[in-house]
Amino acid sequence: MRLVGKALRALIFLGEGDTWQHRPLHHEIVTRAREAGLAGATVLHGCEGFGTTSLIHTDEILSLTEDLPLVVIIVDAEDKIRAFLPELDEIITDGTVLLDEVEVLRPEGLRRT
Repeated sequence: MRLVGKALRALIFLGEGDTWQHRPLHHEIVTRAREAGLAGATVLHGCEGFGTTSLIHTDEILSLTEDLPLVVIIVDAEDKIRAFLPELDEIITDGTVLLDEVEVLRPEGLRRT
């Protein structure tokens, strides 16, 4: 692996029931990130968690809980992520955004001997 450089990672914690104008909020974030030309976005589905309400949401069969946790991950140059933050502020009413510096690595491929 070779180091490509430093970047900023945004971790956006939501519930799967969160919406923006009757659409899933995570889909709106991914769509806006694409339109903003960000490098990429990934949505991860959590099996259990709790947030500001302290109510535990789980995918256990007996609980029948909805609104499982989701995390949207976006990694790009710091200036691009910071320029995207107003978009998130406009559409997220309940959730948390974490920012941290990361190092981006890329595979070098097969080395010739």
